[in-house]
Amino acid sequence: MTEETAGAGKKPTPDVPADAGEQAAAGAASEQEAAPGPAAGDAQTLENAEGDVSAQDMAKAEDAAEEQGAEGATEDGGSELEAARTALGERTQDLQRLQAEFQNYRRRVERDRAAVKEIAVANLLTELLPVLDDIGRARDHGELVGGFKSVAESLETVAAKMGLMQFGKEGEPFDPTVHEALMHSYSPDVTETTCVQILQPGYRIGERTIRPARVGVAEPQPGASGGKSEGGSDASAAEEETGGPDEG
Repeated sequence: MTEETAGAGKKPTPDVPADAGEQAAAGAASEQEAAPGPAAGDAQTLENAEGDVSAQDMAKAEDAAEEQGAEGATEDGGSELEAARTALGERTQDLQRLQAEFQNYRRRVERDRAAVKEIAVANLLTELLPVLDDIGRARDHGELVGGFKSVAESLETVAAKMGLMQFGKEGEPFDPTVHEALMHSYSPDVTETTCVQILQPGYRIGERTIRPARVGVAEPQPGASGGKSEGGSDASAAEEETGGPDEG
């Protein structure tokens, strides 16, 4: 009696198959494999993003390196260009200096050549001056005739072509730079020191005097003008003492 009442109070336990738990676990595992969780997808996305960022950084780094290389090349090219311009300026100055020195040297050589030529001609003509003097004296005495006259005139022509010029004439003022006074006298006919006699003519080549003219000079008579004025003064004084010519 008691045992039946206890058994009646309990609920009956349903019958569960033994493999039901295994089937549920297998279904959950298959669902998990069929739909991957959000953690796996986020990891793949992060790996892809990291790969993209690395590529961009590498590209930027390469661009920056190229820009720096270009800037370095530009700076190197600018410095080389500036150095080339400086070298060109220095070489140009050297060339101009050499050209100026060459021009000065050429002028100096031409001037020296002309001076040497003038000196040589002057020396030659100086040796011929006694011959020219003899020709002049022969002409003055009327002895320059015949073939000797032709030779003398030819010699004088050649000397003139070489630049020899004769100077010194009677009546010209005495100039101590081109005249050499060998004789001296006084004359009432001159008002200044004058060449009154040409003993030897002078010769020059251009502006260079190779022999001065040897002359005789005359100066005004001393006291000629003073005596006249003194005589006039004495006559005036005598007129005043006598009362003048009308009173006499």
